[in-house]
Amino acid sequence: MKDLSAPPQAPLRPPGQVMRLSRMGSMFPTRLSFLRTLTRFLADENAQVTRHVWQMCPEGYGHAVYCVTLGGYTYSLVAVSTQLAPEERTDRVIATAWDTAYVLYDGVPDADEIARICSAAPKQEAARFTERDLVLSRANKSVRLFAHVVERLQAGQQPDAAMVRQIGYLMRTTAVYGNGKFGIADRAVIETRPGLSGPFMAEMLTVWLIRHFTHELVEHVGQGTLDRRLKRHLGIGNSTGLGMAPFLVTHPVLLNNWMLARETALARVRAVPRLDAASVQRLHDLATRAARHLSEWQVPDTQHQQRIDDLRRDWARVLDWLTPENMMADHAIEALLSWSSDQTEDVQELGVALVIELFPDLVDGLTECMADPIGPMAALPRDTNALRDAIEVHFAWALPLDYAASDQCQQFWYVSAAKQEPRLGNRFAEAGAELESPLDIARRIRALYDDLPSEPLGICAFLERQPEHFLAVSRACLAGHYPYAEIRDNLIAENCLPIDMLRCKLSFFGASKFDPKSDRWTRITLCQGAPLADELDARADDWWLPVFDR
Repeated sequence: MKDLSAPPQAPLRPPGQVMRLSRMGSMFPTRLSFLRTLTRFLADENAQVTRHVWQMCPEGYGHAVYCVTLGGYTYSLVAVSTQLAPEERTDRVIATAWDTAYVLYDGVPDADEIARICSAAPKQEAARFTERDLVLSRANKSVRLFAHVVERLQAGQQPDAAMVRQIGYLMRTTAVYGNGKFGIADRAVIETRPGLSGPFMAEMLTVWLIRHFTHELVEHVGQGTLDRRLKRHLGIGNSTGLGMAPFLVTHPVLLNNWMLARETALARVRAVPRLDAASVQRLHDLATRAARHLSEWQVPDTQHQQRIDDLRRDWARVLDWLTPENMMADHAIEALLSWSSDQTEDVQELGVALVIELFPDLVDGLTECMADPIGPMAALPRDTNALRDAIEVHFAWALPLDYAASDQCQQFWYVSAAKQEPRLGNRFAEAGAELESPLDIARRIRALYDDLPSEPLGICAFLERQPEHFLAVSRACLAGHYPYAEIRDNLIAENCLPIDMLRCKLSFFGASKFDPKSDRWTRITLCQGAPLADELDARADDWWLPVFDR
């Protein structure tokens, strides 16, 4: 009879430790990341990518269609490549033209549908789409590397390996839209389909197929074939800004589920009583790979590069700790993580990703718990006294702050009228605070707490009197059921760094090589080291923290 009991696990790390911006901004991708989940599913399905249409001029302008069958459904990437003047190429959200545009289509499009998409996709937000269109995206070339690869291939040579390693992608996306934007299909259309039921699976499939297209496009223009090792290291870049950050606040149950799965994975790994010789060797190999990955991670920003340099130095101490004596002792994983508690949060969170990587049998099934198919569900407290108690338990961190002090309310979130994208303003230097978005959860909780009556009152009666507290009441109710749902920092404080929110979310996507351009936007690399379309059987799941194959 099959044993259905859960694996042993150590206690979960408390939300007060995990859900701080500085720690969230130190996260690394793990085997729970969505791209890793996708490639495992593709391999299990023995998925095959076929090129259905290729209509490209010698310079690489035209369109292509790629098809893949997943979970019994066929999906098609329609890729449109256009000539773009240099002065029009920008990663900023104000852009109105891009080198390439994409739609992930539900099924195999006929000629009329291809023509419709080829007309609409390059317009992006200015066009409208249909329920057959699942994901909308666009990307710009890394002009320097794309031109270099073309030049080398045309000369019968391979591109410079150092340049490939330094840049890491031929194109970078500036948006990957899903979930009903601009008329594309709502998530409800695909949320029960095998392979796409997890968070952002359709978007990850789109990115993986875009990467495949960029490889074939550069080979087409260069009239040559890239070396497989170089091709594997060419992922997809991405430029991401503030538009991504509020998602973690407005989707508290999803955030809880992602973090809870990660913390449960860690708790299971910490409970492993002893490592066998093969696991010890694997752990050492992975830690060495992490060191190589850090050595290949270079960014222009001097402050962030110093952070990487510090992590390289500190990670060397981890390698020194991984002696046979330490790793063959009882509860070696727990000992390693306990030792690392005196190190920086960067070291600690890289260590978490390292040990999770070691145990697929304990971890991978948790990916099935990371979606939110039902939505928030929490009972109301019996009265305002019970609500006060709940706030004091779950939001004790929010109550001591003085939200009237300038340093605790300096920033405000709002949505731009022009692009309908989130922005962050300075309350004391910029206009528009009257349009503030309700992301100030900590301040709202404190205001609710201050307004609770001294005598108990039913929650509905209280909200009839003071409906402005509805959001805060709902968050207080959720906190008891979803312990990792709240970021435990003041998101309007002067010292709030949105880049920490971006890195947390992007690590769940599977991003690496974070390249911050400010505290509000970053470039990253996706799919670097991921299996190519014809490598799913052999390389589907061993590309954590990719390094350049020498």
